[in-house]
Amino acid sequence: MKKLIKNGTIVTATDEYEANVLIEDGKVTSIGAYLTEDIDEVIDAKGAYLFPGGVDPHTHLDMPFGGTVTADDFETGTIAAAYGGTTTVIDFCLTNKGEPLRNAVSHWHEKSKDKAVIDYSFHLMIGEVNDAVLSELPTIIEEEGITSFKVFMAYKNVFQVDDSVLFRTLLTAKEHGALVMVHAENGDVIDHLVAEALEKGNTDPIHHALTRPPELEGEATGRAVELTGLADSQLYVVHVTSAAALEKITEARRKGYNVWGETCPQYLVLDQSNLEEPNFEGAKYVCSPPLREKWNQDVLWNALKNGQLQTLGSDQCSFNFEGQKDLGKGDFTKIPNGCPIIEDRFSLFFSEGVKKGRISINQFVDMVSTQPAKLFGVFPQKGTIAVGSDADIVIFDPNRERTLSVDTHHMNVDYNPFEGMKVTGEPISVLSRGEFVIRDKQFVGNPGEGNYLKRKRFNTNKKVTEESLS
Repeated sequence: MKKLIKNGTIVTATDEYEANVLIEDGKVTSIGAYLTEDIDEVIDAKGAYLFPGGVDPHTHLDMPFGGTVTADDFETGTIAAAYGGTTTVIDFCLTNKGEPLRNAVSHWHEKSKDKAVIDYSFHLMIGEVNDAVLSELPTIIEEEGITSFKVFMAYKNVFQVDDSVLFRTLLTAKEHGALVMVHAENGDVIDHLVAEALEKGNTDPIHHALTRPPELEGEATGRAVELTGLADSQLYVVHVTSAAALEKITEARRKGYNVWGETCPQYLVLDQSNLEEPNFEGAKYVCSPPLREKWNQDVLWNALKNGQLQTLGSDQCSFNFEGQKDLGKGDFTKIPNGCPIIEDRFSLFFSEGVKKGRISINQFVDMVSTQPAKLFGVFPQKGTIAVGSDADIVIFDPNRERTLSVDTHHMNVDYNPFEGMKVTGEPISVLSRGEFVIRDKQFVGNPGEGNYLKRKRFNTNKKVTEESLS
């Protein structure tokens, strides 16, 4: 079946132009001003942008944490993502020490089977490095196409690893063509500060932020990037929140280290004061690393504009306020960490970034789609609108105004962290591999239609260049 999208303005990471797009068998087959082939369906996108579908490199769907499980699974989470303009998600596969990595991967396949409405893939958590792990990794890379590993420097006695595990993971990734992702906070010192706070009776949500100060994010980021340089490997720092961490990433890139940085919408528009909201409402904003003092927002926006940070993930990790977040009443350490972000990532970044002149429209596309696709091995299948690419296309009204709210979002959670925020710009229709998932703001997809993506190995020739620092 051939579809033609006409009268839209195509925007990629490098170009903006008016053209029609011909789609056949899930692929873009032609782009031009006049396309006269036999067409089965014509879609008029007059007045709209045609964006490549968003690639969200950082989600946690159906994930256990702190004695509970995230409210959004692979069905509700990917439906919400599609409503928001995202057509590919890469989720985090958690592992258990002493168990084969293959078991964890199989478990994540079971979680996602017959549920995802858009395409998806997995990152793999590394919690230990030994002969068994090292022997499994090459096979998992080859057979599963999982070419990114996640290492936690925080959550002591749960996920945290020591520097030896991080360094050996970096060496292994260098050898086999994978990208190492790091959650950079000093978990040992955080553990001490948390114990101290609880001993003093400081139990409110604000103390989540006060016991995880930005200095500890900066210290851990600096340690991770120096180990990366020593290993001559490659590192992706997830959810950068602060000037302290950004400084270490910028310094590393100036040295020519293969280091990239991601931030998230919550750190661009929310701040530490939200954790002080009364009636335990501050628990809604508990995530790790925590929200920072407001002045860090300008630092992060400038870093996105100047290329010091390269991508925008959601860090989707939804827990209901009632029945999950409130587990931490009287003890902030029992508040499940995370926020529902997956649906609003795309529109919020366009509204706050492009519409307010903080970034260009091409930078917007680059950070929400193209760069994640390149770094995580799915470009040019994903991340652009080009002949031969998957027809993952967002028909986007750049002028539609609306208010973000729990009453209108599609995430399976009882609050929205951006409640009442006005945004300009909204996805109207979203196609995944040429088929509508969202049409005229209505869900028309089906659970199970999302494909699992086996990703290419990390391109070890993908070096930080002088151009990328300008």
